[in-house]
Amino acid sequence: MARRHSSIGFLGLFGRSGDLRQLDAALRAADLHPALVPEGIKLTIVNLMKDRWADEPPAHAYLPVAQLFAYCVAGPGPFERVFGRSGLLDAERRIERALEEPEGFDAGIVLLALHAKLISAEVVERFGLVAEGS
Repeated sequence: MARRHSSIGFLGLFGRSGDLRQLDAALRAADLHPALVPEGIKLTIVNLMKDRWADEPPAHAYLPVAQLFAYCVAGPGPFERVFGRSGLLDAERRIERALEEPEGFDAGIVLLALHAKLISAEVVERFGLVAEGS
């Protein structure tokens, strides 16, 4: 099956593609307003998702991706206030696993936040993250 391309829309003439609308909704559910995330970063996230799943990413996949990205952007304090201690620990476990598997999907999400300079300084310090070549 040919991969469907994502679209951010154009001058109100063409609508946003479904994958970007789903990501925007997931970002809102993860307490991160989509307007705070540049469109290029959102396009990269959905492309990473399309690389992970053979067909279109399933609808249930967007929220966990958005939550990990939101943790990276907001940092542990604000994230814990929204998702509680268990949500915080889950996000931190995912980052620890990403550090162990640098070629994995979650590592790509963390690296994207780092390279885009959207990542919280507290997250960078807590996990000792560095962006080589920046």
